[in-house]
Amino acid sequence: MAAYLCPPAVIHGENAVETSQIVADVRNRHPHATWAPRIDGIAASTGIQTRGWMLPLEAAVAPGNGGGLRTVGVGPAQEALARNGFTQQDVDRVIATLEAIPAPQTVQERTAPAWEAVRSYGERAARGALQIAGLDAADVDCLITSHSTTPALPGLDIALANQLPLRSDVMLLPATQWACVAGTRSLALAADLVAADPDRVVLVVIAEALSTTYQPADDTLESLIVRLLFADTAVAAVVTGRPRHESVLRLDAAWHHTLPGTQDLHRLDTRADGTHFVMDRRGPRAVQETVTAMWEWLRVRYQDDPNSWHPDVLLAHPGGTRVLEYMEQTMPDAWPSGLLDYSRDSYTSGNRGGAAVFDILRRAHDAGQKPGNRAVLYAAAPGLTATALEGEWL
Repeated sequence: MAAYLCPPAVIHGENAVETSQIVADVRNRHPHATWAPRIDGIAASTGIQTRGWMLPLEAAVAPGNGGGLRTVGVGPAQEALARNGFTQQDVDRVIATLEAIPAPQTVQERTAPAWEAVRSYGERAARGALQIAGLDAADVDCLITSHSTTPALPGLDIALANQLPLRSDVMLLPATQWACVAGTRSLALAADLVAADPDRVVLVVIAEALSTTYQPADDTLESLIVRLLFADTAVAAVVTGRPRHESVLRLDAAWHHTLPGTQDLHRLDTRADGTHFVMDRRGPRAVQETVTAMWEWLRVRYQDDPNSWHPDVLLAHPGGTRVLEYMEQTMPDAWPSGLLDYSRDSYTSGNRGGAAVFDILRRAHDAGQKPGNRAVLYAAAPGLTATALEGEWL
């Protein structure tokens, strides 16, 4: 399957949002929530003190442009009040009061600026990846994109095709629903593409504004956790079928796994006030099942060398600390410690969704890896589905 990966470009959200800011906002809005007395402990348990967003916190919590009558409209409200015997003076006073009530942002108000940011950050990451690989936009034969949190049609692929710009005959492969598995699955797809034609140059771009799932009015515990976890990031990398001077990792094999009956454990819901990320408490256990299945894949792959083979680094989209802990608990005893250090380091500044694996890989690359070291890349996503790759540092 050999495919060759150049170092990724990583563009972090440039608006720093402190956990203390989120806690203060949530406490002010939901002082009587059942979990309110535990909010400080819940926030501390994430291990995240700050995260980068493409837009500032103020953009997420600001009211919408319309007042309390935005849905009904002033005219129908005036008619209804007049029919019920209100004087014109009373009607005017009631209408003015209702108009002064702040309304939540609409889906359009929330997602439009985020979509603009996704395109801008995605373009910066794409240009960075091409520069790192020593290539121009004209060299790209295929573009794979993913952005799950800002649905748009046309999507990021068309935007980048025009912004970079790419050749008119470039194959565009948008994957807007990969979510957290975008990092590994895009690389697996890119590897298949260059296996069919080793002269192909594939550019992968993932841009996620996960902060769009920050919903101020949602008082559920799950929504609180989402507020605390997510970060915004754009990443990009070049994959080729032949080694280049800039190549740092050879991808040798890919593995895919889907758990039936788990499609409701993690999902995006689009409501009147925007996108909500919904989590089920059974989710981490389901993700752990995919980890167990991945260990079995690696065991079978290296069954002729069961005692001496192990990865030198495990680049795993963390999702949360429980998954990382489970990974460490279920690794073979002979494997060295510290395989997940770069994953933990990435997680301390937020869950980056589909961009996470590229960010973790970049951290591992920047720290220095010996040629011949083995790497395993892993991610799981809503569905519940997982993809892993195994390869060697060059």
